[in-house]
Amino acid sequence: MRNGSTLLADFILMAASKPLAALDGDPMAVEALLRDVFGIVIDEAIRKGTSASEKVCEWKEPEELKQLLDLELQSQGESQEQILERCRAVIHYSVKTGHPRFFNQLFSGLDPHALAGRIITESLNTSQYTYEIAPVFVLMEEEVLKKLRALVGWNAGDGVFCPGGSISNMYAMNLARYQRYPDCKQRGLRALPPLALFTSKECHYSISKGAAFLGLGTDSVRVVKADERGKMIPEDLERQISLAEAEGSVPFLVSATSGTTVLGAFDPLDALADVCQRHRLWLHVDAAWGGSVLLSRTHRHLLDGIQRADSVAWNPHKLLGAGLQCSALLLRDTSNLLKRCHGSQASYLFQQDKFYDVALDTGDKVVQCGRRVDCLKLWLMWKAQGGQGLEQRVDRAFALTRYLVEEIKAREGFELVMEPEFVNVCFWFVPPSLRGKKESPDYSQKLSQVAPVLKERMVKKGSMMIGYQPHGTRANFFRMVLANPTLVKADIDFLLCELESLGQDL
Repeated sequence: MRNGSTLLADFILMAASKPLAALDGDPMAVEALLRDVFGIVIDEAIRKGTSASEKVCEWKEPEELKQLLDLELQSQGESQEQILERCRAVIHYSVKTGHPRFFNQLFSGLDPHALAGRIITESLNTSQYTYEIAPVFVLMEEEVLKKLRALVGWNAGDGVFCPGGSISNMYAMNLARYQRYPDCKQRGLRALPPLALFTSKECHYSISKGAAFLGLGTDSVRVVKADERGKMIPEDLERQISLAEAEGSVPFLVSATSGTTVLGAFDPLDALADVCQRHRLWLHVDAAWGGSVLLSRTHRHLLDGIQRADSVAWNPHKLLGAGLQCSALLLRDTSNLLKRCHGSQASYLFQQDKFYDVALDTGDKVVQCGRRVDCLKLWLMWKAQGGQGLEQRVDRAFALTRYLVEEIKAREGFELVMEPEFVNVCFWFVPPSLRGKKESPDYSQKLSQVAPVLKERMVKKGSMMIGYQPHGTRANFFRMVLANPTLVKADIDFLLCELESLGQDL
């Protein structure tokens, strides 16, 4: 009689010899399941999820939502019918970021060609580190990066797609440090003097997070003053550099912003580049939000001087609508700095005696090993729209911004924080009880309470989503982001009317 260990070994060998579909069941049943799932996606996420007549979200409190979704994982599997209901419930209770009234973030909309690229990417499930397992995407990524670099103004350079703009910014910080002190790759912080980097008070918070993550410490981040529009002041940058040097720190990087998160401001890149040139500092431009303006011949002047940067972060998943995540780090460097800084030459992956040109293997440029394909969705969308179509998308966002600004000026109870430079429109809704009372000592305090109340009401109603925040001494105000390429004037009219309706009793 054969013992249990032998029977188990035979079972494992038999299972391993079968096609995956045979283990999961009838291949026809697998195909039917996926067709049903795609049907649910089309119905719930695409058709309903992008319809102005449907809710943006179906708000539930956490405990109720846990029960509705039955999140606990069990030892026994469920029927396909139950799984399909799970899929439907997941979509139903999720926020529909493709909805024309989702104004909450710097991304919105659902481009069908980009979505097709994302579906293909997930279906192929490959990692973008070597040409042998991702030949199409290695070549495609370089072609897309080349196009983005050309828009910046570089004929040559390097780059890589990163998992988000925050990581792109951190890559730039690491590269700037390595270029200045290459021994730090081996010796770490022992090879470094106290370093200083400079950015404006309007920068993205990933700069301070990056300083902490890289071991520089948040104290190494010197905050430069910004003007009333949120632009970095070059004269104060000069002052901060001198101050850092006087305190014994070594300046190494300036991080400018093209399209700040709240006000949508563009730093004066040419003037900042002059400062960097005088002090031999790396200039990084965080254009995660504003980089797509480079596609517009009408508005690209906002980024004048960007070609003088050493590195640029650009997120096509934002204004272009390529879908999360799609973030490029672009470099002017042609000395293979990315690979020298991050490479570890893993012999099981990056063999030097391969049957093809190993220069095609990009995995040693990044700190990750496995890296998802983020170029296909942008490439496919660009192929469908063309550069002209994407330019029109950007220009249209600016035009709708202008429409919203004029409507705000014309309506009682609405007040602009400032004239927008980009497609961020910051404004207050002043409810009836506060109108004409600006001189009251508690006006600002009471006004600051309005936006949180309206946000709760709109989310629980499911009618729309728009972000708010305080800023300096300013009371909470709404930040409208006109990023969805399907937006029409009726959606903007709805926004203003809905705020009036939700706030009429305040």
